Amino acid sequence: MARCTAPVNGHRSASAAAACPACRGGSRGYGSGYSTYSPPSYSALGSSSSGSSSSRRSSSTKPRWSKAGSSVVYTSAEVRTLTPVRQNIERRAVKPDLRDIFLCHAWDDRKGVAKELHDLLESLGVSVWFSEKDVLLGTNLLREIDKGLVKSRVGIVLVTPSFLDRIAGEGIADKELSALLATDLLVPIVHDTTYEELRDASPLLGSRSGLNTAEDPITNIAAKLAELVTI
Repeated sequence: MARCTAPVNGHRSASAAAACPACRGGSRGYGSGYSTYSPPSYSALGSSSSGSSSSRRSSSTKPRWSKAGSSVVYTSAEVRTLTPVRQNIERRAVKPDLRDIFLCHAWDDRKGVAKELHDLLESLGVSVWFSEKDVLLGTNLLREIDKGLVKSRVGIVLVTPSFLDRIAGEGIADKELSALLATDLLVPIVHDTTYEELRDASPLLGSRSGLNTAEDPITNIAAKLAELVTI
């Protein structure tokens, strides 16, 4: 009796089955009797892998302080960055007469992006300590950061090329600011520059994570800050 030449996996083609002495012309031909080999679909695998990667890239999470129904989207890194700041805000919420946010910025930005961010925040109901309203000309930047933070629940530092030029001459690593950084009172907002350039100008401030207008429009950043300080 003739034996099948592919008894386990079956024949891979009709012509192979026709050439088999046991299967040709019989009921155990190609596709019948034995399981047949089906090569994997590499295009399907590639599509699945690509979809998974895309899903990972677009993944987002909601922080615990984000209200139900909020449309503000955070990355996991942003939630990790802002969580200790939120904890500090909650601890300081019992103190009276505090502004929500202290906005530190370079003088050259006072009519531009700093005012834009200030106006966006106030339109969202956030009280902002802003140099245009609260700082006298000629006062020391570092000291005003210190004083502003004492009077605010959290401070944001708007890091622009003008700001980098300013701190390059003064330096920012003083003891008081160092202590405030350690208590999670500052959030850098990088605009038209990079964290690498910030670290070159101020390693202390550049060591902090924050937000970046190159990755998120300033309107979205304002919305995230508004949620962050809302108790």
